[in-house]
Amino acid sequence: MAQDWIESAPSLVGLDAETRTLLRESAVRKMLPRGAVLFRPGDDCVQFPLIQSGVVRVQRVTESGREIVLYRVSADETCILTTASLLAAEAYSAEGVAETDVVAHVIAAERFSALMGRSAAFRALVFDGYSKRIATLMSRIEEIICTPINVRLAERLLALVDADGAVRATQQLLAADLGTAREVVGRTMKTFERSGWVRLSRGAVEVVDKTALQLLCANSRD
Repeated sequence: MAQDWIESAPSLVGLDAETRTLLRESAVRKMLPRGAVLFRPGDDCVQFPLIQSGVVRVQRVTESGREIVLYRVSADETCILTTASLLAAEAYSAEGVAETDVVAHVIAAERFSALMGRSAAFRALVFDGYSKRIATLMSRIEEIICTPINVRLAERLLALVDADGAVRATQQLLAADLGTAREVVGRTMKTFERSGWVRLSRGAVEVVDKTALQLLCANSRD
């Protein structure tokens, strides 16, 4: 039910009653399968999504064909690119892809504008999400510039490893996550393998020595 999704979202449940009513009247529930493309560069921005469950990956593809993940949008988060495109009435400059099955409630652009004009609480919600995402992007840029690739790769492997020690991600996806080339990830992964820290197979990585990866990350912060 429409009421349930608002009451289950921490950022929405505290809104005033009038704003919540406007959201219920404006939003349309959508279910998007994993792999669905929500928007592409050059697309007009016609709606504002509020993610109820799942993850959307926002990425840029360079002229050379390299994918770079800018950020991910999860439940109860907003997309800074969508916000910027709606406020400036400009087309998208990146791509949004459903990384998992996604349930979202979308608000048409004209309803979004009306809510921004009528509700101070909704404006605060939108700009709060915008400012938080800007801070995240700045932190990501600093990380890419200042942190060695071997440390960033080790951190990503530790974040993705499952209970069986497996990381089910291709080197291409890891490279996109880290903002680097697949060849760089491949060379670094081979170094890890020679050190006995990981075992490589097609499309997957087995973490053999998690402690060594943790120590690499810890020593980089000293």
